[in-house]
Amino acid sequence: MKKEASITVQNNVHETGAGEPILFAHGYGCDQQVWRFVTPGFSDHRTILFDHVGAGASDAAAFNRYKYRNLDGYADDILTLCDELELEKVTFVGHSVSAIVGMLAVIKRPEIFSRLVMVAPSPCYINQAGYVGGFTRPDIDALLELLDTNHLGWSAAMAPVIMGNAERPELSDELAGSFCRMNPTIARHFARVTFLSNNLEDLPKVAIPTLILQCADDSIAPATVGEYMHGVMPESQLVMMQATGHCPHLSAPRETIAKIRSFLNQAV
Repeated sequence: MKKEASITVQNNVHETGAGEPILFAHGYGCDQQVWRFVTPGFSDHRTILFDHVGAGASDAAAFNRYKYRNLDGYADDILTLCDELELEKVTFVGHSVSAIVGMLAVIKRPEIFSRLVMVAPSPCYINQAGYVGGFTRPDIDALLELLDTNHLGWSAAMAPVIMGNAERPELSDELAGSFCRMNPTIARHFARVTFLSNNLEDLPKVAIPTLILQCADDSIAPATVGEYMHGVMPESQLVMMQATGHCPHLSAPRETIAKIRSFLNQAV
């Protein structure tokens, strides 16, 4: 029987520095490189970066359709990583879907984590009774159908929508390139898991200090999402950023660093 690879190999883990650990998790279609403008702002911490299975330089052979049938499989990878690196008092910083992955990891093993930072999160993309996620089910079905039939076309069409900041096309070009590099089979699977997930009922279960960073003009996670989350998460703070679009760590890294820094400086 083939021995499973170490999580540090499987997920292409890189770490630098010393001090209290900060674990950065990238969103759908990206890899750890998206944090390159943010991590220098935390050089006084032990910073850990990784790629989800199927992204970046991770081991795509580790993909298991059943394990990753929902976001719990990705949360389990986070916990395995924390155990292997013997991490304690972790600040988890997750972008978009990884904010929800981190939330699930915190709920499963709260003793590992000290703080949760959710950058442009959405616990459910599809509108529900009493909740505006920004999309209808037909909207999501159409998005997934385009991804199924034309991965490159989907990447080119969606990157500018997700990124925003139309006056800076180099940002959406980078995002489109990242989408295109992802293993297409895994990309289609992860997209379904991401955009069809509904973790609204999990929000009140988070019992550690949580920062929700909400961007202006975010076409993926509108302001109603952050407001709803803050309303049901007992230990949360909602911070509205000046940054626009869905990826402030790329479009406004200085503001992103400042908001996270301010949160970390608060007593736990």
